[in-house]
Amino acid sequence: MSETSGGAQESPGFTNRYSRRLSDKILIAFHHACDQADYEVAEQLLRTLEALVTRRSIQPDPSRRRSIDTLVAAFERLWTLRHRIDDLE
Repeated sequence: MSETSGGAQESPGFTNRYSRRLSDKILIAFHHACDQADYEVAEQLLRTLEALVTRRSIQPDPSRRRSIDTLVAAFERLWTLRHRIDDLE
């Protein structure tokens, strides 16, 4: 086992907790909130994700287009879930 910068032991197959981008973690939390039908939290997470994706970056981001497409798909999912629930009532 090797030691990480924080002093914790790293085992084989262990992924660094910072290996994912913050936007990826927020997107995962968004989908989890949708799966739990907590649409208010999902919307707040989506707004936070939007702020991350749309802010100006000092360095060009080659994955920006993909991030925007993912953001649009997330908005579509939330819209679909909310309207499906409204149609059932």
